[in-house]
Amino acid sequence: MNKLRITIAAWDYDRVRPIIDGRVPVEGCDVDFLVLPPEQCFHRAYLHREFEVSEIGFSPYLIAYSRGLHPYVALPVFLSRMFRHSAIYVRTDRGIRGPEDLRGKRVGVVEYQMSAVMWPRGMFADDHGVEPGDILWRQGGLEVPGRKDKFPLNLPAGFPLEPVPEGRTLSAMIADGSLDAVIAPRPPSCYRDARVPVARMYEDYASAEREYHRRTGIFPIMHALGVRLDVHERHPWLADALVRAFTDAKRIAIADLFEQDALKVSLPWLSSHAQETRALMGEDFWPYGIEPNRRTLEVMTRYSYEQGLAVRKLDVEEIFAQPA
Repeated sequence: MNKLRITIAAWDYDRVRPIIDGRVPVEGCDVDFLVLPPEQCFHRAYLHREFEVSEIGFSPYLIAYSRGLHPYVALPVFLSRMFRHSAIYVRTDRGIRGPEDLRGKRVGVVEYQMSAVMWPRGMFADDHGVEPGDILWRQGGLEVPGRKDKFPLNLPAGFPLEPVPEGRTLSAMIADGSLDAVIAPRPPSCYRDARVPVARMYEDYASAEREYHRRTGIFPIMHALGVRLDVHERHPWLADALVRAFTDAKRIAIADLFEQDALKVSLPWLSSHAQETRALMGEDFWPYGIEPNRRTLEVMTRYSYEQGLAVRKLDVEEIFAQPA
């Protein structure tokens, strides 16, 4: 029987490398694995439908799914997860000590709809009573001008979201004081420049993120794995094969974190950190599947609707590929 030839596009995460290097096969498939940074995956997948299987941004996926515009269907394989307290940068000369101080402030974002911004907004509302409409949002590229959302939003009329002036970047604008804060996955280039009064809102972000997890049980999801719709319709068995393969690959990666005979990862106390993480977050601290992630997924679908992203509140089960 001939195998199905597929291209998988994703970043080279440790939890993916056993598929990249062939240690873990995808049953029934010949795999061409294309290692790309996430943003390139998203652009080429969403705009050109280039890959049979691709890493996809999960917040944009929820928006697209709610509108019937999704070229890919998600699998509950969460390739990227990250607490985002570290993503909030503020001017230290504006009296901003916490989320409550962002009311009425100009806050720059790379994309209003991206997962890395949706999660802090939800935290601001749930934990601090600061609603999205309380902040003056400004959207643009962090270091390169011209960044735009991938899908249309569902914001109310008059919502305070505007593009930054043409040719400007968020990094330059927080550096010169045109912005009061920036939420971005990567630090703006002015961060740590002693001449510029910019710092993280949570400099000890690890402690803040551990406290958040203890209190909520949430480990924020950033990216998932998606199968192109036409491929899923022709080969519905592929979804299960991919979930099994990526789960096996993740199991190998997690085991490597605890290896002590000879360190596989170049950090001297990594196994101690991994043990601390397991003690806080549980045996399977990077879970795949719907049920182990239901709490996080319910919150994420709620945030997407409440924040004017998805046009309706989505049910968790409906957004994933159905079993063959």
